[in-house]
Amino acid sequence: MTDRAPLNFGVFYAPFHPVGQDPALALEYDLERVEALDRFGFDEAWFGEHHSGGYEIIASPEIFIAAAAQRTKHLKLGTGVVSLPYHHPWLLADRLAMLDNLTRGRLIFGAGPGALPTDAHVLGIDPVDQRRMMEESLEAVLALFRGEEPVSRRTDWFTMNEAHLQVRPYTWPHPEVAVAAMVSPSGPRLAGRYGTSLLSLSMSAASEGFAAIGKAWGVVEEQARQAGRPAPDRASWRVLGTMHLAETADQAIEDCTYGLPEFADYFGAGAGFVPLAQDTGSGPRTRREFVEAYADSGNVVIGTPDDAITYIEGLLEQSGGFGTFLLLGHDWASPERTLNSYRLFAQHVLPHFKGRLSAPRAAHRWAVDKREQLFGRAGEAIVNAVTTHQRDTGAEGT
Repeated sequence: MTDRAPLNFGVFYAPFHPVGQDPALALEYDLERVEALDRFGFDEAWFGEHHSGGYEIIASPEIFIAAAAQRTKHLKLGTGVVSLPYHHPWLLADRLAMLDNLTRGRLIFGAGPGALPTDAHVLGIDPVDQRRMMEESLEAVLALFRGEEPVSRRTDWFTMNEAHLQVRPYTWPHPEVAVAAMVSPSGPRLAGRYGTSLLSLSMSAASEGFAAIGKAWGVVEEQARQAGRPAPDRASWRVLGTMHLAETADQAIEDCTYGLPEFADYFGAGAGFVPLAQDTGSGPRTRREFVEAYADSGNVVIGTPDDAITYIEGLLEQSGGFGTFLLLGHDWASPERTLNSYRLFAQHVLPHFKGRLSAPRAAHRWAVDKREQLFGRAGEAIVNAVTTHQRDTGAEGT
């Protein structure tokens, strides 16, 4: 028995699909992975919003969640994330309320400023304005969610005149709201100021910046104090990590020769501003040598379930505690080996952190300790029953 509350687990899909895959089949693969997570006992799945670059191909997490909800029974489904500057907040809140009803309360509303500068460029949005626009939109959406009085707002990019929701969310008083943090302190600041959950999405969060897991929650608590509200519960904090698991470390390395080099090339070239890929140095190398160098970076796990447990324990210690660990969804390995990684995680890592293993082990130890005392008497009872039967029937035998 441990005093630590059980962790929740999920997978965060941008999603990543190397250029050259059929988009229809790639999206079908994403849905198949979500179905597997539901069967394996994961708690959540998250889906991003991107419109350019050709690699992260879900344009509407809301539409994808509507499809995923029809194929799953248990998973909570999160927008990971809706880029708030791209949408009028009243229309967004209305869509989210409808989606929360369609999913019967399985929606989590994840919000962010938008990660791809190419998206902002097409929309004519200055990246310098995105975080300010995100906060203006988030405040308006929360006002619509948290009250029933008409909401009016006027900014330089949207107007709301006596706006209200004609359909309330299925969840009371509204779906969980989470704000994204990658490098800057803006995400933790908003989580504290508005009382939302925090979604830490940078793989380098373990060591760098205001969004680093060793610092982020301090920013949340500080902003909550300044806003005169209690800090959100740490259980609402989600932390992203990246891993691929196999039966042996050698097999995990081999699995990732399938697609890890292309993943790293994408982030090192067209989208290197996203802090997800690790620096593995330069120079020619085989695909396996590349994966080995990537694994040696220390910020990812390419190994066994035991390696994953050690890594997550380290994050918990460094952060002071959080509520949900999210795996980054990727195409490092083939579909078959990716699903095998999820299966191994569900079989070994998930029950370890949910406290599901101690009770069966304790029950087994108790039974073994009682063996001589109880089984000896049970054997005596069998002998007595046979003897009684022989005496009553005159039967012979042993």
